[in-house]
Amino acid sequence: MTNAEVIEKLKQGNDLYLESVRNPGDISPDIRRKTADSGQHPYAIVIACSDSRVIPEAIFSAGVGDLFVIRVAGNVLDNHQLGSIEYAASHLDANVIVMLGHTRCGAVSAAISGHTEGYVRYITDDIREAIGTETDDYKATALNVKHGVKGIRQAFLEHPEIPSDELDIIGAVYNVDTGKVDWLT
Repeated sequence: MTNAEVIEKLKQGNDLYLESVRNPGDISPDIRRKTADSGQHPYAIVIACSDSRVIPEAIFSAGVGDLFVIRVAGNVLDNHQLGSIEYAASHLDANVIVMLGHTRCGAVSAAISGHTEGYVRYITDDIREAIGTETDDYKATALNVKHGVKGIRQAFLEHPEIPSDELDIIGAVYNVDTGKVDWLT
């Protein structure tokens, strides 16, 4: 599939999800056997929050082997996530990367309030850098997503194995109330 076809497939998958009561993606014993025998060939990489309400495979009506999903609270990036993206792009030929934030994100709310301690502070400090003084949940989430997209672009701008002109890096916000994904430009 071309990158444009992958993006359209993700959008159509979300449209299907909005009306679904079960995941229509292929999770059959046959596909599990096929991917076990011939490996994974995901068509997209999704960086998403660890929030239990945000399930990329369901949101995009995907099945086993379709998406390479990286989950971390607040969908923030460090070298671990960038290494995972690098692996999927250079070894699995997944050239569409979706940075997926979501509404009602606890990490974004904590960054807005500024009341965090312990290890969570590393996440909220990164989000605070992205959102500045923004206090609106949706706008802060979108700013955090755009910050992540920018970070991925910078990391892979001159990568020796991944030509940046082959990558499509897209920001998106999942609405936990409606299930709809808003695609950011």
